[in-house]
Amino acid sequence: MSITATIMNAATGRPIQKMIFGRMPQRYATFTLESGERVTAERIDVGKPAPGKFASPVDILVTVKQPAL
Repeated sequence: MSITATIMNAATGRPIQKMIFGRMPQRYATFTLESGERVTAERIDVGKPAPGKFASPVDILVTVKQPAL
């Protein structure tokens, strides 16, 4: 079963994108976002499933580099 996770910015708490993983990613796992930026998972939060649902929401918090001005 695949895991659908929401990638979130650790600084702001806002979602960046959704990704599908073959299995549950580990802490400090690295992956590439759609923008081409390589990020490392700082924290992984697994929520409680909604009533009557089986899938739990998964949030992965990452630090995104700020663009140079």
